[in-house]
Amino acid sequence: MAAVGLAALLCWVAFSIGQTLTAPGNTGTTARLAEWARDHYLGPVVTFGEWISYNPPKVGGKPQFALTAPSGPSTPAGAVQPRAGTSSSPAVPARLTSPAGTPLPGEGQWRVLASVHGVPAIYGTYLRPDSVHTSYVAGLASMDPRLLTFQLRPGHEDPGPANWGYAPYLPAGSRQGVLATFNGGFKINQAGGGFYLNGITRGTLTRGAASLVYYRDGKVAIGVWGRDVTMTSQVVGVRQNLRPIIDHGQIPASVDQNVQSQWGATLGGGYYVWRSGLGVAKDGRLVYVYGPALSVRTLAGLLQRAGAVEAMELDINPTWMSYMYYKPAPNPASPSPVNLLPTQPEPARRYYSINSRDFTAVFAR
Repeated sequence: MAAVGLAALLCWVAFSIGQTLTAPGNTGTTARLAEWARDHYLGPVVTFGEWISYNPPKVGGKPQFALTAPSGPSTPAGAVQPRAGTSSSPAVPARLTSPAGTPLPGEGQWRVLASVHGVPAIYGTYLRPDSVHTSYVAGLASMDPRLLTFQLRPGHEDPGPANWGYAPYLPAGSRQGVLATFNGGFKINQAGGGFYLNGITRGTLTRGAASLVYYRDGKVAIGVWGRDVTMTSQVVGVRQNLRPIIDHGQIPASVDQNVQSQWGATLGGGYYVWRSGLGVAKDGRLVYVYGPALSVRTLAGLLQRAGAVEAMELDINPTWMSYMYYKPAPNPASPSPVNLLPTQPEPARRYYSINSRDFTAVFAR
């Protein structure tokens, strides 16, 4: 009888894992198996395996690539004029100082990644995150919402199938005008909040959670749910994730507390890992930051340095990190994606096929 029960259990496990490995999406086998294990009460086993294979970031050294990229001309303030018929000037971010000390050539210097009607709409730059881990580089993007629209896209596995109104990727026929894409947050059951899109909710929209809110006019806001942002008739999407890492311009002390339990299970319990975050600046710019060897505090510090006054952590660990900008191609309906960070593990065309997690697509307004 015990043998029959064991055989049945093994058959179920094999079937369940098979379903996970063959599900649509572009997530690698290792990540799929780890996700399956965490979803089936084997999280401690996964964490132990990651712990014994985890290598903390090295101290000192130089980056593996030049910081004079990403490609595109640098644009001093006042050098670009708005297009005819507009009264607003381009939102040109100021050059950033390096947390690592004396800047390397090009470090902290913004370069145009995408323009709308000839006006710079997205800038990018690189910074080393601190004065200790000097061989690592974070990528930063500054986006002008006056020239852009933002769409929340669901993931095939998380939040899962539903009548969301959008596909879990950018299918052919929906790519014209796309200028950037970036990753979402933790899995919904681990995010400490909910996911809402076009009238459907997964999880629970939670008061006090850090929230990225998408509106019918294509704009977004970042704030604390129930205090700064809330549900209205103009809201089409909400992505919640944890608590703020910048609140009213300040980095809360909580970023240093209970890092694993409060800010996500990191690889091997490591404090410095791949992390990503999103913030809004006082002038309305949206700022995205990601990179390796980041603590929650150094992530928040980079966002603050780039001007963010409200910010939230997004996803962590290398499998889920993605920021791409899109260059014009001979076929305008399929622009060419480029990774902002050349060290980003995921391919630039990630969101051109079915994706397992939610993400944001950024289009020209």
